[in-house]
Amino acid sequence: MIRASTCFPSPKHDHFSKFKATHKAFSPTIQYVQCNKGVLMTENQQVFKETLFQFEDYMVEKAKRVNEALDEAVPLRHPLKIHEAMRYSLLAGGKRVRPMLCLASCELVGGDESVALPMACAIEMIHTMSLIHDDLPCMDDDDYRRGKLTNHKAFGEETAVLAGDALLSLAFEHVAVCTAGVSPDRVVRAVAEMGAAVGSDGLVAGQVVDIASEGQEVDLRELEYIHVHKTAKLLEAAVVCGAIMGGGETVDVERMRRYARCVGLLFQVVDDILDVTKSSEELGKTAGKDLKTKKATYPRLMGLEKAREFADKLVAQAKGELSHFDSSKAAPLHGLADYIAYRQN
Repeated sequence: MIRASTCFPSPKHDHFSKFKATHKAFSPTIQYVQCNKGVLMTENQQVFKETLFQFEDYMVEKAKRVNEALDEAVPLRHPLKIHEAMRYSLLAGGKRVRPMLCLASCELVGGDESVALPMACAIEMIHTMSLIHDDLPCMDDDDYRRGKLTNHKAFGEETAVLAGDALLSLAFEHVAVCTAGVSPDRVVRAVAEMGAAVGSDGLVAGQVVDIASEGQEVDLRELEYIHVHKTAKLLEAAVVCGAIMGGGETVDVERMRRYARCVGLLFQVVDDILDVTKSSEELGKTAGKDLKTKKATYPRLMGLEKAREFADKLVAQAKGELSHFDSSKAAPLHGLADYIAYRQN
């Protein structure tokens, strides 16, 4: 089992300590100041450091819960090799941002974590599948992921493809079999949301256009299409499915959808920034690949500073959607938006 403490930066890291305490409330009308690490840091966030909600503790608690559930969901059994390959990538650490978004969204609308945990695990299974397939030689051709050899390097290409397929299939099975205390119509709605996020109108669409755009001149509109579908759609599904499982009303589910779209795009903008500002050792994967392959990225099309400004706008828009909810229940989602914006890997 992966220890939760290995999944996150130590509180000794300067960038993390700045954001481990997050908000009781938030106003989107704020003054921005330059921050040496990450993207930008707000003056409000400096003040919010003293608030009661400890985001680092929240992350560790939720990651531990998710890791335990994932470990139970994929036990070692026959055929041994495929289950070893599935566990190798699924339990390789990672920040567990998507499952945490799912659980936090469920709790925001009044649901209990337990009703959304199978969905949170399913979202992480799908995310892991996408990473395994994305790293393949026929795709992005990466040798390292999360500081380890990629799945196809450890188990061979054939097994890696099948491990990804098995995780995708298991995600839907896991939700159907393990979800309890949720009405069948809500489970069906959530499963449909999850399926749309990963299919030809979601993650696959973004991946196809991304591959086709390599070496081509791509404008900002097309770049946004790629990342809304390739990255943001799954984050959106995590949030929306959590709200559905938690019993959220339609108006609240749609507010959470808008929050998630901003956060999902933010994730990719920051990923692009980190690719050109961090080393492979810091990222746990190959750095500078986008530049070498002349891939369209936000820093390349907008410039690094404009990309950082765009990230700040997305953070403010995401938090604006949270202003409609109880501030104490929304605190984890404020913190997750900050974590995504200011992460260092």
